[in-house]
Amino acid sequence: MNESLSTFFVRPGEFTFCDPARLYDRKIMNLRRIALLVAALGVVVAVCVQYGTNLLDSAKETVTALPTPGRPPVQVVTPPPEKGGPGKNVGINVAKENALPGTTDWKLKNPGPQNAIEGYADRVSVDPGDKFGLYVSTPARDFQVEAYRMGWYDGKQGRLVWSSDRVRGQRQAAAETTPQIYMARAPWKRSLEVSTQGWPEGDYRLKLVSAAGHDRWVPLTVRSKSAEGRSVFINAVATWAAYNSWGGANIYGGIKGYGDRARKVSFDRPYSGAGDGLFGWHELPMLTLAERMGIPLAYGTSLELDSEPARFKGARGMIFPSHDEYWSSGMRTNTIALRDKGVNLAFFGANNAYRHVRFESSPLGAERVVTCYKDAAEDPMSLTDTDEATQQWRQAPNPRPESSFLGIQYEWAGVLAPYVVTDPNVWMYKGTGAHAGSQYPGLVRSEFDRVFSDGNTPRPIQILSNSPVVINGKDKSFANSSYYTTVSGAGVFSAGTLGWTCAVDASPCWGKLPKETGKFATKVAENIISAFQAGPAAKAHPAVDNYEKYARPTGRFKYNM
Repeated sequence: MNESLSTFFVRPGEFTFCDPARLYDRKIMNLRRIALLVAALGVVVAVCVQYGTNLLDSAKETVTALPTPGRPPVQVVTPPPEKGGPGKNVGINVAKENALPGTTDWKLKNPGPQNAIEGYADRVSVDPGDKFGLYVSTPARDFQVEAYRMGWYDGKQGRLVWSSDRVRGQRQAAAETTPQIYMARAPWKRSLEVSTQGWPEGDYRLKLVSAAGHDRWVPLTVRSKSAEGRSVFINAVATWAAYNSWGGANIYGGIKGYGDRARKVSFDRPYSGAGDGLFGWHELPMLTLAERMGIPLAYGTSLELDSEPARFKGARGMIFPSHDEYWSSGMRTNTIALRDKGVNLAFFGANNAYRHVRFESSPLGAERVVTCYKDAAEDPMSLTDTDEATQQWRQAPNPRPESSFLGIQYEWAGVLAPYVVTDPNVWMYKGTGAHAGSQYPGLVRSEFDRVFSDGNTPRPIQILSNSPVVINGKDKSFANSSYYTTVSGAGVFSAGTLGWTCAVDASPCWGKLPKETGKFATKVAENIISAFQAGPAAKAHPAVDNYEKYARPTGRFKYNM
């Protein structure tokens, strides 16, 4: 136990902040001070009585709330969920929820250094009413938690649903790293337990605010128990974890570089930076759009997609808002099964389903570790089950190109180019004013996908864009968007660029985008989400195959890092 913890937890033979002996110093005591000391001791004794129960419970790892000044605790009354008949709960009414008063207080004002305040939850997602633990580290004397449900809310994007009392702060232990695997975790004590009773389904930012004025987020999904008749918004938490470098390493590299990259990454640690993983830049803009539209929504994460497919029974569509790179076998199998039952799939990013991962348990529970060696030769699983070795899905020992269910697949990163329309008469371009050859600057950015002639591409597939890009300043290629339909009636859209989601809300993008780019991206997304929510899209919008015109062989580019 470190010094900051010893202030609030009692161990045999140690003083505490309530120990009167600490107020007594024989070297400097004089008669004139005795009267003042007696009065002070009376106050201290009263405080000790008030907090005695907390101190005696020091063996427990939960820190009790302090009644110190701050934002008054908030518990907002939430309208009851919509009903689909006697006893049938069909989930949240998104339009009514977003008509409630919003706020921009969810925004961070002063994150300060990484260790000023940071935390994580012991559950990535919970059912409404479930409890979860928060693990927080801060040198400040105390902190408060504010829970914001994220959405539209008349453009404010958040609503305060709950806030805690003040909670004692403590500087928690340093990262614990697994040798050779380079997996970091935060072996912390639980700071408080939170009940989500009364919280509506959706995506949340828990804002940690310290007494010193520093703030940082912790993400949480209040998932839907049923997706019947709804479009499901999926948080790509496996990808968030892969990119998280808290503790020294992520899947891409460590302190020394690629060699000491993490082979496994844990959810038992904060996210580096602002604390919310990739949610803000990659997902919040599309969530805001979908909630502004008011369509029936359900909510889930990579984890439910992996192991709880029954939650998505009867869904109309699946919304993958942006960068969703890391996929387990369960995620892939269950997504294809949904498609084959007529569920539409909308991928508004690029580089999706590129890496094969496994989920493993941590000391805090199941599916708290994401395993990805990025090289089958390194992965011990390749000795016993080659199907579960963790490398690119398209690579040996069992190549399964992601284009087989995405339509297109990843080629390269680091590009910035206009999005070039091929056929302006396709249904998703309706209302955009696009014509053949229309260009939308900045919409193709960072990573991109294209259609490959040797990638096991589903047919019929319609290539919606063909945007010239330059790789490494010299090599030329094309970025494509695609739409295909299946015998089940499902429609599958893939944007093929990481620029789409941020284009519907230019604020998180790199630099400024032209207004016409944002308007185009927004209208196309609205058209797709609306059509997919209506049911299997193939009947009203069958794909018109033009594969032969745009498909090209795999290039010489390799991107294993």
